[in-house]
Amino acid sequence: MPDERTMRERMLAGDLYLADDPQIGADSRRALGLAHRINHTDPTDSATLRELFTELLGHYGDGAEIRPPFQCDYGYQTSFGARSFANFGLVVLDVATVTIGKDVQIGPGVQLLTATHPLEPGPRRDKWEAAEPITIATTSGWVAGSSSAPA
Repeated sequence: MPDERTMRERMLAGDLYLADDPQIGADSRRALGLAHRINHTDPTDSATLRELFTELLGHYGDGAEIRPPFQCDYGYQTSFGARSFANFGLVVLDVATVTIGKDVQIGPGVQLLTATHPLEPGPRRDKWEAAEPITIATTSGWVAGSSSAPA
């Protein structure tokens, strides 16, 4: 039975897809435009930055701060928790969901990349891709998954 879902529906389900869906293109252009506005806003204009990040991202928590420049694929796949902070140059390739919990601290130049590509030459050459979600959360004041808690 053929898969009759759109490529965007396949992407959002975490299945292999081709990025040629018109809605995927529209979503990407929306994110590029909003990121451009964010990256060209006066960095001291926190109200405008909050408004733009709230429009771009799936969730932008109270007291959250992302310092531009910022880039993402779609924005709506990214959730940025309350009181979390990202320093300059965060890149989020949010083909799959990216969940950043409350009180997370992200350093400069960090890249969160969800995209995956087949290892087999044929599907890779044919431009099939997929993605795996990323979740960053804090537990007891240290980032889950780190090798040790701070002293």
